[in-house]
Amino acid sequence: MRIKRLLRHPVTWAVLAVGAVAFGVALYLFQPWRLFTTVEVNEAAPVAASPALQGTRSVGPPAAGEAARNGASSGTSGKAAGPEVLAKGTFVSHEHDTAGRAVLLRLADGSRVLRIENLATSDGPDLRVWLSDQPVVKGSAGWFNLDDGRHLDLGALKGNKGDANYAVPAGADLTGLKTVTVWCRRFSVSFGAAALT
Repeated sequence: MRIKRLLRHPVTWAVLAVGAVAFGVALYLFQPWRLFTTVEVNEAAPVAASPALQGTRSVGPPAAGEAARNGASSGTSGKAAGPEVLAKGTFVSHEHDTAGRAVLLRLADGSRVLRIENLATSDGPDLRVWLSDQPVVKGSAGWFNLDDGRHLDLGALKGNKGDANYAVPAGADLTGLKTVTVWCRRFSVSFGAAALT
């Protein structure tokens, strides 16, 4: 009898409506189901043709005389130089258990790529890959400091497991950007970070 009376009262309906809206907002913000989801990505390591080879098209092996003039054998012509490692580091866990390594590469054409390998972290809302000028601090003290100074956003995290490449914008100044972080922009917290050395 009391429950029926409560359900007829307008205040009860107002409280239920506010509660339903609050619950919906909380679900949107926290997305708790993402603790149980995995997005795996397996991108190949980046390569780029060397500047001398760009714009040329091979239509077959060069003639013997041409190979001799170029000082190259047909077995080695057309090979692109491998990427140069500029810095690398291993992830430490912050707000979520995180493992893997980050490698900053310069390709033969001069472009730069951040490669994250063997990443294993939690899925989450609004995860980004950042380069930051702040140091990696282990433990909960390092969860929030990576947005205190300058940072460069390389885009959305492609997957919370596996290997992925993130292009560094051409002309971006990487001076002082010594840390890579999987950054949750929604809650301003680092899931994990690696010091680049």
